[in-house]
Amino acid sequence: MYFHRYDDLQAYRADVLDILTEHEIQNNLFISLIANDHAHYAKDWFLAAVTGDSGGIALSAIYVEPFDLILFETGNSPQDSAIELLARETRRIGCRPKGVMAPRAPARRFADAFVAPGGGSGGGGSESFSSNNSGGGGSGGGISIGSDNSGSGNNGGGKLYMTTVAMRLDKLEAYEKAPGFCRMLDERDMSYVPYWERAFSEDCRGHVFSIPEYTQRLKSRLGKDTHYIWEDGSPVSQAVHGRDTPNGAVINGVYTPPRYRGRGYATSVVAELSKSLLDRGKGFCCLVADTDNHASISIYRKLGYYEVSELDIIRFDI
Repeated sequence: MYFHRYDDLQAYRADVLDILTEHEIQNNLFISLIANDHAHYAKDWFLAAVTGDSGGIALSAIYVEPFDLILFETGNSPQDSAIELLARETRRIGCRPKGVMAPRAPARRFADAFVAPGGGSGGGGSESFSSNNSGGGGSGGGISIGSDNSGSGNNGGGKLYMTTVAMRLDKLEAYEKAPGFCRMLDERDMSYVPYWERAFSEDCRGHVFSIPEYTQRLKSRLGKDTHYIWEDGSPVSQAVHGRDTPNGAVINGVYTPPRYRGRGYATSVVAELSKSLLDRGKGFCCLVADTDNHASISIYRKLGYYEVSELDIIRFDI
């Protein structure tokens, strides 16, 4: 097997996008990162693939700091040797993601191989490193990796941080509309929505940015049909068209302040945004939820969303 690191987003996209799109819902974040116009930022990304001796891609991986490394085994077919090779080379070149996101089995296998001294169980076969990133191989040799899994509930190389479920909507079901109305984000929302965005990140246990960073991101959405606010006397809930895949649209940023929850506001704003996206010709809508967030999952099911795939996030102690 052969490890390839890319320094050209367009070349990487050409090699892996069709493979990822075969499981479009599962790979919605991976696809969005490489399919959209991120070339300016991608120079700092870790883009990698492992190919078999026949030349076909067995494993694709992307790491965008400060988030988790994302893996996809082609066709969701187990690729143990490819994962072990990726783990060794990722460590060898000095790439240090804080965790991995993938279906449970490959996430666990990568975590074990990445944290294990010596880079996994080794194994036979033809293995080599190649790169179109000249000089990008980093220093040779291993990096010392430590792990303290006491009390984690997992054996091996990491701790289960979260399990997410990707859900799909093809047709919106009838629902009971909450009091109020839906509108797009505008300038008057800049005084409070950055705080909603931060609270959403905290609720999702995601990376938290500064308020000025959230404000700047929100300003880029003004005048675009992407960020919906539900208003009932005052703003009470939001939902965001966060990204696209080749055939669908992903909704994220669904947030209702605690004092307004349980009144159907989130259901209504997600329904309005979902309907708008489908009416615009999107083949489906997608939402990603924490499997522990039963209230949100129940809301989405009532609207016609159904579960497609689960991804584990495993964090390393490095």
